[in-house]
Amino acid sequence: MKLPAALVLVLAALCVPAMAQTTHPKPTPEDLRPNNPKVPDAYAISGHFTRIVVMRMKYRTDLLRGMEKLVKEQKIRNGVILSGIGSLRGYRVHSVSSRDLPPSDSFVAAPNAPANLNGMNGYIVDGDIHAHVVMAVNQGRDTVSGHLEAGCEVLTYAIVTVGVLDTPLGRVQEQNYR
Repeated sequence: MKLPAALVLVLAALCVPAMAQTTHPKPTPEDLRPNNPKVPDAYAISGHFTRIVVMRMKYRTDLLRGMEKLVKEQKIRNGVILSGIGSLRGYRVHSVSSRDLPPSDSFVAAPNAPANLNGMNGYIVDGDIHAHVVMAVNQGRDTVSGHLEAGCEVLTYAIVTVGVLDTPLGRVQEQNYR
């Protein structure tokens, strides 16, 4: 039995792995300096949620760009990304791929591969989004996770819940505050 050519092409496209690219930044003098003994090994910031914002992105919206737009519209300076669910038409994420500063990043993109957005968490610091995602791909057989990048286009919808903080998060995500 012969398969029609269109079906063969569709099946071949589904078997193509996501494209990956790794960056290797050169260390700066700041990256090479030793830790500052005046910076504590660990510290805590206390605060309260002033409100909870539920964001919804529709079909064909870039997930990160939609979130950025709503963070600006809602005047969110600092917050905690509590949850995120939905489905995507394609995805792009990056993960750390080295052990020294500055870290190398591996970007994985599959713009035409559907994914189920099973979870999201992270922070909004001074209006900048730092979100991590977990997605089911390959018809639910595999998992992809990493830092959310532009290029994650929404399929049905995506819902992201943010707890807005009354306290600035300061330097929590500065890699050289050490």
